[in-house]
Amino acid sequence: MTELAAYACRPGQSRGRRHPEPAPGNRNAFQRDRDRIIHAGAFRRLEYKTQVFINHEGDLFRTRLTHSLEVAQIARVLARSLGLNEDLTEAIALAHDLGHTPFGHAGQDELNACMREFAPDAGGFEHNLQSLRVVDELEERYALFNGLNLCFETREGILKHCSLAHAKLLGEVGERFIARTQPSLEAQLANLADEIAYNNHDIDDGLRSGLLTVEQMQAVPIFARHYAEVLQAWPDIAQRRAVSETIRRMINTLITDVTVTTAALLARAAPVDADAARRSGPLVAFSGAIRQEADDLKKFLFENLYRHFKVMRMTNKARRIVRELFSAFIHEPRLLPPDYRRGDDQVQARAIADYIAGMTDRYAIREHHRLFQMGDHL
Repeated sequence: MTELAAYACRPGQSRGRRHPEPAPGNRNAFQRDRDRIIHAGAFRRLEYKTQVFINHEGDLFRTRLTHSLEVAQIARVLARSLGLNEDLTEAIALAHDLGHTPFGHAGQDELNACMREFAPDAGGFEHNLQSLRVVDELEERYALFNGLNLCFETREGILKHCSLAHAKLLGEVGERFIARTQPSLEAQLANLADEIAYNNHDIDDGLRSGLLTVEQMQAVPIFARHYAEVLQAWPDIAQRRAVSETIRRMINTLITDVTVTTAALLARAAPVDADAARRSGPLVAFSGAIRQEADDLKKFLFENLYRHFKVMRMTNKARRIVRELFSAFIHEPRLLPPDYRRGDDQVQARAIADYIAGMTDRYAIREHHRLFQMGDHL
């Protein structure tokens, strides 16, 4: 690891864990967090959770797991360039989607709708809060505590968004939403690495699937510019290889821009330590021109990929599966495994949300078949 800047988080100065533990002997506290995340059941299940395309639609499309690995790789490069803590950045990146539902954002949106309809006082469903819930409560791996007992700094980075109502219930990790301060620079960096990763790999998956074409992508300035550079350098290159080379160059442009822009913002703010950086406002950012190009790309993907009729058909099926599972369980809790049955209605709704959110795509499909198809095995 490169030498840490003054404004980087340091494991020896962590605000600690919810449950005190002896310090690890052969690694630092943030490395322990990273390792606990990788060994968590919720992390392994990301292999079979949708990014854009349902897992069984193709072996080469991204899943939540491969997405998280790509985010971690980009985040570490950025952290190293800026003198931030690579281990903390990696831990946040690997954990940021642990609470995601099956079927991507369609599953999340439908589960939130179900919670608000059937349990209006239970607080809805949001995957950032669920990721924190996974590492704080739901993982059952250790004798002395629930969850993974991660450091405050890792938990802070996982919680990217939070309403004031929820923040008031979360203790120290929710205070920044009330005080309107920022998370650590490592958390800000992991958040932007997430955007870089999904924008670029969704282009790759969209083109591979045939739902997007290179001709369509010419309407996106950042893609068109880099694709033209590739064709100028290698006029006879095969299209698949040209696309990969283009995306590689786009990612490099975005990483370089974040590094240069953030370094300038840090030089101007001159935070003396990690807490001063938290009080300085957002400091990890694209330049204005690249921010506009990234926003144009996001808009294009939303209109042409995420709302493509073939994706919408699968989204509709996914939402129906989640809604019918939730409805069946809330009206007859005895259909649930015993560990998820509760007495209180609001607590029961949250337990059902935990159960469904923890499912992989294929498990949710099988569970739906078991409940609604005659003749299937239990």
